[in-house]
Amino acid sequence: HHLFTYAAKGFPVMKRYTKLYLAIALLFITGFLFNSISANSVQGSIVQLSVEDAIGPATGDYIKRSLEAATESNAELVIIQMDTPGGLDSAMREIIKNIASSTVPIATYVAPTGARAASAGTYILFASHIAAMAPGTNLGAATPVKIGGISPPAPAKREKDKSDKDDQAAGDESKDTMQKKLINDAVAYIRSLAELHGRNQEWAEKAVRESASLPASEALKLNVIDIVATSTVDLLKQIDGREVSIHGQKRTLNTSGLPLIQIEPDWRSRLLSVITNPNIAYILMIIGIYGLIFELANPGAIFPGTIGAICLLLALYAFQLLPINYAGMLLILLRIALMVAEAFEPSFGVLGIGGVIAFVIGSIILIDTEAPGFGIDISVIITFAFTSALIFIFVIGMAFKARRRPVVSGLEEMLGGTAIVINDFDDKGTVTIHSEKWQAVSNVPLHKDQQVKVIDVKGLILQVEPLGSSTQENES
Repeated sequence: HHLFTYAAKGFPVMKRYTKLYLAIALLFITGFLFNSISANSVQGSIVQLSVEDAIGPATGDYIKRSLEAATESNAELVIIQMDTPGGLDSAMREIIKNIASSTVPIATYVAPTGARAASAGTYILFASHIAAMAPGTNLGAATPVKIGGISPPAPAKREKDKSDKDDQAAGDESKDTMQKKLINDAVAYIRSLAELHGRNQEWAEKAVRESASLPASEALKLNVIDIVATSTVDLLKQIDGREVSIHGQKRTLNTSGLPLIQIEPDWRSRLLSVITNPNIAYILMIIGIYGLIFELANPGAIFPGTIGAICLLLALYAFQLLPINYAGMLLILLRIALMVAEAFEPSFGVLGIGGVIAFVIGSIILIDTEAPGFGIDISVIITFAFTSALIFIFVIGMAFKARRRPVVSGLEEMLGGTAIVINDFDDKGTVTIHSEKWQAVSNVPLHKDQQVKVIDVKGLILQVEPLGSSTQENES
């Protein structure tokens, strides 16, 4: 602001602040050069990524864009330091596709001590060009769980004389068949990844079928991993000169003396990580719905509608990345409809109770996966269930009831009000109402001090009639 003010006063004043302008310009140039150096410093270096949570859409986006940056800058190696309980099948497969298509060798390193590469992490470890673990870490337990909407098919129709026991047995058999299909698909997938890099296929299958796990030392003995390293520095020393296969071509790694560049998740990856957390996405959805309802109940408030629209759009974006059960979503929307109906037409709590039940059930089944880290906490559901019930039954109910009350101010309040005639008149004259004088018109002659009723307001002129005239006409 001051710079533009000084500029408006003319060049002589600006000349006095030449040093200030130069300092600002220097900051911009320094920032530009710093960004250029940071971008170029990746070239010919080793890039390290960090995965320390459940594998989801944000993890896939972070690894994909980091691998693209490493490829563009001709990095020598990418290290993915991993500590994960597992995650979504869709995100895991996307990461593996990016690893398989990368022209830069990738080493997945389970670290630090106490870390694990369970479930989806095991698949990623098998897919990497180099699989390494720190002492005191483990991998395995790769049996697939229910994934994004996959449910057992309905049992075939039986003849009417079949018993319920037979139908139950058929349903169990159908579920077993679906589970076998999931496991067989996962076994074929992990064996193909193990075969790709010459690792132990038999144990890979065991990790899926029996949920087997291994510590780092045993994994090395069984040829499940390639290296046990105490640190990243130790890992780089062990793989220096090692030969890996990239798209069928042999490549020798040269990691000696190369700088290690850490790429942290940027604002986009961090935002995606936050909103794709099922609890956060769920809260954003509820806030978004509340905001829009408050805006519709009080048109022109703007703030609730704006915040509500933003939250709802973020929630919808997050939900299209997450495995959603649409029956759960419909139950939540049904609950909103029942709560609004309760506010408009009180039903002694029947609609409200039904809405709470629909809300709780819908919230529980909303996220359609058993993958670790992707469930909605029951305490969040209960909190919002009771809070929502209170908001809709009391707050919104009171707001709509207040809108039904008679108007007590403004021109509209004059309708039906009683005025006093100041002077006799036949067509147009003056009356007083609320201690104010108003021009008035009447279809019948009126007399001084006569009480009249306001039946219409046209601009600054009142349409009046003798008080009680309508009642007398109806009686006659």
